[in-house]
Amino acid sequence: MKLAVIGAGKWGQALYHAYSQDNDVVIHSRTDKEIDNFVSLDEALDREYLVMAIPAQFVREWMENNFEDRGQKVLVAAKGIETTTGAFLNDIYSEFLPEERLAYISGPSFAAEVKQSLPTALMISSTNLELAQTYADALPEFIKGYVDDDVVGAEVSGAYKNVIAIAGGVSDGFELGNNARAALISRGLVEMTRFGEAFGARAETFLSLGGAGDLFLTASSTLSRNYRVGLGLAQGKSMDEILEELGEVAEGVPTAKALYKIAQDKDLYLPIAREVYAMIEEGKDPKKSVKDLLG
Repeated sequence: MKLAVIGAGKWGQALYHAYSQDNDVVIHSRTDKEIDNFVSLDEALDREYLVMAIPAQFVREWMENNFEDRGQKVLVAAKGIETTTGAFLNDIYSEFLPEERLAYISGPSFAAEVKQSLPTALMISSTNLELAQTYADALPEFIKGYVDDDVVGAEVSGAYKNVIAIAGGVSDGFELGNNARAALISRGLVEMTRFGEAFGARAETFLSLGGAGDLFLTASSTLSRNYRVGLGLAQGKSMDEILEELGEVAEGVPTAKALYKIAQDKDLYLPIAREVYAMIEEGKDPKKSVKDLLG
């Protein structure tokens, strides 16, 4: 497979490492990086297969200003919901490419462990199962690839789990215990399933690698940026301070804002996401959020 990764953050570089094992892969990003096979945007866009690792909040602007449709197939690697519009990434990418040339990757996959070639399993979702299988088959031997056609389910679970991860960080930051974290994650799974079904996703998708698998991982480890946001909130830090210390994108922060807006518009009951939004956007005391959730 002749493939280009666009976006050289931690996840983009991890996917570059993974797909480079058995394929001819180049990489490009907005700023030059000291990475093997770093190429210009024009060279990257000339590849038949692309992996788009651009953070969710920048996707629309990047596509409008940089993308040229040359018949490429695209694997979307970011996870999130556009804050300004409430659009899912499949909605945005579908404005620039037909559905049958789009696929989405999800599942338990910390970038640091993928770069170490540690084993995991990932889901490739697309309405075009042949395309999904092509991207899955190109994964290295240390990643087991599965395919699925529930794009909305993959999108929702990939975005929502980051918000639950912030809540998981708050729980552990207050040392509320293993019982509390398990209860929070399980109720988070119920909540994201409820949200996804409202948009036509299948309930079983949320029990898959992209749903429960990624949620369990992200909501319980300091390797998760979103989990670390929750730890910071429990320590009484401001959001500005937390994000400055983090030094990288935590998609759960803008996604919580998007979920709150969608919940208001569609009258959806999302108690955990609501409390995460309140802590992030309204400055609510995390201890009060914990108390309100228990109530």
